[in-house]
Amino acid sequence: MTAYRVLFDRLATRVDPERAHHAGFRAVRAGAPVLGRLGVPGRPVQALGTVFPNVLGMAAGFDKNAVGIDALGALGFGHVEVGTVTGRAQPGNPQPRLFRLVEDRAVLNRMGFNNDGAEVVAARLAERARRRGGRPGPVLGVNIGKSKVVPEDDQAAVEADHELSARLLAPYADYLVVNVSSPNTPGLRSLQAVERLEPLLAHVRRTADAASGGRRVPLLVKIAPDLADADIDAVADLAVAGQRDGVLDGLIATNTTISRDGLRTPAAEVEALGAGGISGRPLTARSTEVVRRLRERVGPGLTLVGVGGISSVEDARDRLAAGADLLQAYTAFVYEGPGWPRRLVRGAQA
Repeated sequence: MTAYRVLFDRLATRVDPERAHHAGFRAVRAGAPVLGRLGVPGRPVQALGTVFPNVLGMAAGFDKNAVGIDALGALGFGHVEVGTVTGRAQPGNPQPRLFRLVEDRAVLNRMGFNNDGAEVVAARLAERARRRGGRPGPVLGVNIGKSKVVPEDDQAAVEADHELSARLLAPYADYLVVNVSSPNTPGLRSLQAVERLEPLLAHVRRTADAASGGRRVPLLVKIAPDLADADIDAVADLAVAGQRDGVLDGLIATNTTISRDGLRTPAAEVEALGAGGISGRPLTARSTEVVRRLRERVGPGLTLVGVGGISSVEDARDRLAAGADLLQAYTAFVYEGPGWPRRLVRGAQA
């Protein structure tokens, strides 16, 4: 057991999770100049028409507002996905909204896409690009989603809202993700239905192409683990058709789950915490199963990013064996600490 793990279990768990997140992220940013001297672990991976420094990325949700991309890269993440960013700034759901399920090495959240909005995040990314001056860094993904105030049953309004985000953010992204699978924005998951998802992705594709000055920004969609197998197959078929038509480049599987099955934390404790999506170890089996099902359905050509419950080198290898091209993590990083990304990459790509 690492020193971080001991400190986390004995001390950090006494601090409010959201406050601990902000404090920890500030520490990561402060330490980035020293950490960056260690170099990038692992081997390059070719996906989405670009070269990723290694197989592991930071999943969306950790750096919602694009304030620590290069600091996370210095920890060993080969790509960083910022967001979810919405067209309009929004505070998210009332606090408390982030909870640890320590016995499960899991997190329950109902953050609600709290973020600074597409205009502010785009300005921040523009400043980062100016400051870096072409120097390499982690591959940058930008995850966009629906603003809460936009009615989910108004397709034109939903598309216009995503258009705003894509137009502002695509010029800075190495890839773009449409998030239709968070359980914490009312009605959002209804957008995973193929008849609604297909025109939305086509609209984002057109917007990104127009905004990026001739550079094609790869487009992915993030799906939930709670989809029925038939719906996963339908999304896979949509993705294959989207790739053929030049719309879609990949899928990210999976987001958090609303299931409460199989938890070690007593059911009464979990119920008392209220609504939200669970991430971490309880997702491992289902997320691996979804990646395997997708790969069997889409064939070898589409990029699959495996995320959800990747805590160990064995988990990472299983997800790659199931068909993932790239991996992402978040919750295990919280529980295992700043040395964990390098350990995982070295083991997974040994």
